[in-house]
Amino acid sequence: MRILLLTHTFNSLTQRLFAELRADGHLVSVEFDIADSVTEEAVALFAPDVIVAPFLKRAVPESVWRRHLTLIVHPGVVGDRGPSALDWAIMNDEFDWGVTVLQAEAEMDAGPVWATREFPMREATKASLYRNEVTAGALAAVREALGHVDDWRRGVWQPVPPAHWPNARGEWRALMRQADRRIDWAQDDTRTVLRKIRAADGFPGVADALFGVPCHLFDTRAGDGQGRPGEVIGRCGGALLRATVDGAVWIGHVKRGGSDDPYKLPAALAFADEAADVPEVEGVDEIDYRERDDGQVGFLSFDFYNGAMGPEQCRRLEAAIRQAGERPTRVLVLEGGRDFWSNGIHLNLIEAAGSAADVSWDNIQAMDDVCLAILQMTDKLTVATLRGNAGAGGCFLALAADAVWAREGVVLNPHYKNMGNLFGSEYWTYLLPKRVGAARARGIMEDRLPLRAQDAVSQGLIDACFGNDLSTFEREVSKRVTAMASDPGYAEHLNDKKAARERDEAIKPLTAYRQEELQHMHRNFFGFDPSYHVARYHFVAKTPQSWTPRHLAIHREIGWQTPDTAETC
Repeated sequence: MRILLLTHTFNSLTQRLFAELRADGHLVSVEFDIADSVTEEAVALFAPDVIVAPFLKRAVPESVWRRHLTLIVHPGVVGDRGPSALDWAIMNDEFDWGVTVLQAEAEMDAGPVWATREFPMREATKASLYRNEVTAGALAAVREALGHVDDWRRGVWQPVPPAHWPNARGEWRALMRQADRRIDWAQDDTRTVLRKIRAADGFPGVADALFGVPCHLFDTRAGDGQGRPGEVIGRCGGALLRATVDGAVWIGHVKRGGSDDPYKLPAALAFADEAADVPEVEGVDEIDYRERDDGQVGFLSFDFYNGAMGPEQCRRLEAAIRQAGERPTRVLVLEGGRDFWSNGIHLNLIEAAGSAADVSWDNIQAMDDVCLAILQMTDKLTVATLRGNAGAGGCFLALAADAVWAREGVVLNPHYKNMGNLFGSEYWTYLLPKRVGAARARGIMEDRLPLRAQDAVSQGLIDACFGNDLSTFEREVSKRVTAMASDPGYAEHLNDKKAARERDEAIKPLTAYRQEELQHMHRNFFGFDPSYHVARYHFVAKTPQSWTPRHLAIHREIGWQTPDTAETC
């Protein structure tokens, strides 16, 4: 089928659907929902069999849904309606929740149901639930819905109106406003505070104040401490510890009101002057190292918010990798974070810097040092286990390991060009051709499209993909690294690794790859072409899209011919 993805942005759910539906054999094109006239033009050009809308912030034009089958992906159970579905589910402490595919009609979210999936709720942020449970459920439901299309057209199958759906329990819920999210520090216990911030994480955050200054709160976890409710009682790294009526919570990120930097930053950085006198206390570190009881395998996780790694975080991670390398283990497992392996340099920190070019340069050098620490670890085997998505430099950081395994459902974006034609570093000019060959490496870097983990395996980019959920993936990782550490041929594998690294170094040293990459990056950061700085600004500022990139909208490519087909409905 020809499927048009109509979406507000190319977010994680849209990327997953795009990659999976293409793998299913469908011809898929994307159009950003900018204006009714633009949507109408896209539909006329592509003549889709089905329009799938995975993420919208406004209604589909009647001129479109009346003439073309349009399926809406709604992150709620059957009968749920309104723009804050997940927010209300978290705030109301729902035991389980769901995602529903329904047909667009005049009343938003009220059309007949084509498919649905339900899932148990986790104690997690809205963004994490959306990236994982909602996305997996949406993919399954969309596939089921597409399977009904032919029967629907022949009149032998009909979608079910929500009112007739058995045991439908959803209801209309209005847009959740800041008044609904307000934290009463004198009354709300820790769990309530966590729930309110988690229900707003990603967007829009909870409107509040720190040090008497208005701000929006994001990225929270339970902490240890006592103090006057609402008082900031400690800091650790970029986070601030704030007292509740029965304990404390860590606030990791904020948007500070009245600031020149109106985007998310680490809380202690956004309030650097105000927090200077707050005592440093022990907190939950973003970087954690643990070893198996037998001492054979070490696990290093680095769970950075949204996968972004600033210069200081990179330096701490490099130190942790080198310390782990000194341990008498046989295998080091690099876990990344739960939702993201890594997304490379920290664009928000760079945008907030006095000199974005200088901090970009510092950040990419620090990222390179992390890669180098992995590449130079020749006395043990290393495995990168991608529990979550990876992008840009984060992809190539993973390739620095000896083996790369990914969970099913992980999406990779192994390219830099979408960020203002950034050339990229992290030794990718060594690591990528080494795995896939020079020709395929050029294709991957030019493609600029999301890549399923399964396709990354078939292309030789990574080594394995398994586990349809996180717990299954982690159990299988444990089995595989145990076998790796106890393999009778371990010493031979290690010798082969050392020999290969020595051969590669003799042919062309790592320093040469790094210098060549950084020459390009220096031009990106300090040169006359401002493309990187412009693209970074719009990315950080979440500037509304004004057009759909041509590599996504195949119906707008030069030479595209509108299919000669009867109008679908």
